[in-house]
Amino acid sequence: MVAAVRTVLGDIPADELGVCDAHDHLFLRTPVLPGQELDDPLVAAARLRAFGGFGGRSVVQWTPYGMGRRADALAELSRSTGTHVVAATGLHQAAHYPPALLDRIRDGLASLFVAELTVGIGSTQVRAGLIKVAGAFHTVDTHARLTMTAAAEAHHRTGAPIAVHLELGTAAQDVLDLLCGTLGVPPHRVILGHLGRSPDGAAQREAARAGAFLAFDGPSRAHHATDWRLPEELAALAGAGFGGQLLLGGDTTVPETPGMPHLLHRLRPRLAEVLGEEAVEEMLIANPARAFAFETPAPSS
Repeated sequence: MVAAVRTVLGDIPADELGVCDAHDHLFLRTPVLPGQELDDPLVAAARLRAFGGFGGRSVVQWTPYGMGRRADALAELSRSTGTHVVAATGLHQAAHYPPALLDRIRDGLASLFVAELTVGIGSTQVRAGLIKVAGAFHTVDTHARLTMTAAAEAHHRTGAPIAVHLELGTAAQDVLDLLCGTLGVPPHRVILGHLGRSPDGAAQREAARAGAFLAFDGPSRAHHATDWRLPEELAALAGAGFGGQLLLGGDTTVPETPGMPHLLHRLRPRLAEVLGEEAVEEMLIANPARAFAFETPAPSS
């Protein structure tokens, strides 16, 4: 069986992803960031074309349910720019949603996630390719436990990878204890995002030893204070034997985020100088192909 990644235009062999931005957002809408929505297809297309101009081939959008994913627009953008795009199902922290919406979907989360992975998002036929959930600051709160339990069930039913927002880079081990220890998700099917926002080398190594993929995603205005430590963090992890678990992303969350073109145009050469080009290619090509692949046969269309 050939490993496949589920894109918005259908499943593709994982080795066709090419250079991949492993965590970004083309569209994003949340009451937490009023007036800073990402909601313009023309702007999204320009960013994808700029990314492609530096060799980018694939983008994984971590925008989950109820946050303005625009699945239909993602499909059109993928077709028009020639970029592979992976969409997300899942649920973010409770602060991003009206309480009434959470009350309405709370009891059927796993089925919702499975439907979006296997049938389509909303009325579209665009299927999600990963499940996005989120921890809380230094803990797994009640909402996170609910969404992660549903994500684990959806993973077991579909083989989809699970991507986790770590609040300010914290609670990685708590997340892994729940997802992998209690809920039985294999660690290599979990992608931990934002570890670089808490530049704690011991915590990063602990998460790597558990077997999860580690996504180092940025830079942004809010987290620039830790961005400059990225080369040394990646070098330390690669030197400890964890180079095959590292992913890179632009994580565009507001319009002024440097995002995906910056990832290849400015950050990649800097990382290559420290780590070597071969190691950076592994993080951009080989590792995403394994991290985002489904491990069970894709359901028939």
